[in-house]
Amino acid sequence: MIISKTNSIRLETKSEPEDVETALAAMTATFNLKMAGFTTDLKAANDNATAAVKRADALELKLNRPRTAANDNEPSNETKSFGVYLRRGDKNADETKTLRVSAAPQGGYLAPPEFTTEFIRDLVQFSPIRALATVKQTSHPSVILQRRTGITNALWKGEAAAQEGSEPTFGQVEVVVREVNTFVDISNQLLQDAVVDVDAEVRLALAEDFGQKEGLAFVKGDGIIQPAGLMVDAGVGYVPNTSATVLSADALITLVYSLPAFYRNRGTFLMNGTTLATVRKLKDSTGQYLWQPSLQAGQPETLLGRPVVEAIDMDDIAANAFPILFGDIASAYRIVDRIDLSVLVNPYLLATNSITRMHASRRVGSGVVKPAAIKKLKMSTT
Repeated sequence: MIISKTNSIRLETKSEPEDVETALAAMTATFNLKMAGFTTDLKAANDNATAAVKRADALELKLNRPRTAANDNEPSNETKSFGVYLRRGDKNADETKTLRVSAAPQGGYLAPPEFTTEFIRDLVQFSPIRALATVKQTSHPSVILQRRTGITNALWKGEAAAQEGSEPTFGQVEVVVREVNTFVDISNQLLQDAVVDVDAEVRLALAEDFGQKEGLAFVKGDGIIQPAGLMVDAGVGYVPNTSATVLSADALITLVYSLPAFYRNRGTFLMNGTTLATVRKLKDSTGQYLWQPSLQAGQPETLLGRPVVEAIDMDDIAANAFPILFGDIASAYRIVDRIDLSVLVNPYLLATNSITRMHASRRVGSGVVKPAAIKKLKMSTT
């Protein structure tokens, strides 16, 4: 009995480490399983948190960015609320609190207005002299052009007769650079809060204004503080119309053939729209219009075989006016660019008043360098 009991005890003692190992293995497996689940849950929580941060950043960016033409299609809060009201009715006060209530007896909400970034602008017309003239660049306040005003004087001589000397004559033409400028004051709140790009719109307005002033100066500039214009240069000759009030077809023919063939064959008519309408009605002795329509795409319509360009700044038909110019404008007229349109933004000068000032300037000069290449038509008898 004692031996058996001892053996039994020994057997129980021998099996005890195996039970501990089994228990530990079970606990380890359970722990690992729970840790795996915890890791999965933690990863899911981190993914959700990351997604939430991204949505918050996107929302913050959306709220802070100004409305421009690129995001103008995005509906406003009022438009969104009105859409919710149409779909669900008046059940959610938070969704409809931005809507305007109708004062009519039947009540209800007013449909929100539609806002667009489109600007309605008045048409700005320019005289297209720059496209017809010769344009140069300079880095100096003026440009001096050398001009030959005469040729040598060769003489026919008999045998053994002595030669006589002669020299060509020369002169100079100076084209002085002039400046046109202005400034614009803009509220900082308007720049920050406007749903359209106010800065770009102001720059466009400046460009149109400067282009218009430049075109007018190229036609009628006084040459003192403005560039010298085509129509005011004293060296440019004219042909009388033979009538002070009625445009003459014969005078137009005389105008064309008053120029040398070289300039005539490269000539262009310049006139405004009112004069152009009168010219298009002129007929010859057989009843045929002098004006000829273009027979090929891309080719201009012609008058007496030469193209016509409309320039708004030319004179209307009136006594002693010069409504038409004809000739080789590229040879006759030079435009010298010193500085293109420059816009300097100064946010500091009027900062205490929350104003930003935009300084705009343009430097350009022009002048007639070859008067013999163009002629004017004068509404007079002499």
